[in-house]
Amino acid sequence: MEKRDRDGLTEREFLEQYRADEYERPSVAADMVIFTVGEKEEGNYRKLPEKELRVLLIQRGGHPFLGKWALPGGFVRSDETTEQAAERELREETGVDRVYLEQLYTFSDVGRDPRTWVMSCSYLALIDSSQLQLQAGDDAANTAWFKVAYRLLRERKDMMEDGYVKTLEYELRLTAEQEELTAVIERTERMTEASAAVHYAIVSNDGLAFDHAKIIAYAIERLRNKVNDSSIAFHLMPKLFTLTELQQVYEVILDKELLKAAFRRKVAELVEETDHYRDNAGHRPSRLYRRNLD
Repeated sequence: MEKRDRDGLTEREFLEQYRADEYERPSVAADMVIFTVGEKEEGNYRKLPEKELRVLLIQRGGHPFLGKWALPGGFVRSDETTEQAAERELREETGVDRVYLEQLYTFSDVGRDPRTWVMSCSYLALIDSSQLQLQAGDDAANTAWFKVAYRLLRERKDMMEDGYVKTLEYELRLTAEQEELTAVIERTERMTEASAAVHYAIVSNDGLAFDHAKIIAYAIERLRNKVNDSSIAFHLMPKLFTLTELQQVYEVILDKELLKAAFRRKVAELVEETDHYRDNAGHRPSRLYRRNLD
């Protein structure tokens, strides 16, 4: 016997009379924070080239935020999941797929998009820079990699009767050849005996569209938190690499120098030696390693 609800309807009868258009529904976008690690041009051939963390941005070719820089992304189609939409956007913007991809967070602040009610299901992607083939989409005027700097400006901790509130302000600075974008992000941690919550807010913003400064900050913090406890950094590496190159990648993610001996002990079980060497002009040949998948 079919179950009936309080109005006496079976499930089939309920669905036949249901009117979805009576309820306001949001649009859903999949926005991509795509990181890579590139090499800074170095005039001195005897000096190893410095590495820098970069994020991919597109310059908007239409309203809203005409001319501002934004994360690559687009609206989720009716026949795909948010992950499939993210994978599609990744292929369209970089020409690659089957790379590291994980969901970051769903950003749903009221008014985050001036067009209509839009929720952003954001994703973090990590790409080896040697794979890239950039191409701007139909709604983009330009596409570029921006060097990332994300540094603490100040912090404050206020005690409460049952916990504390910690406020941290970070400066996000993104630089490309002819562009510099800046934002200040406030991260508020509220901790009590019964609950914990973290809130992000944009204090100031110069050059970034929508709330994408906040999404980028969230992605940087996710990457930094995971790099010490997982092998996530290897997704930014080519198949073969030197230990110095690997250490440089860790350092640009964490934005600090690491002791060579301690770092090599840390990654010893994560890598394996190969019989290949890299000849660098002005340097002794360096042994090449690969990721230990075991």
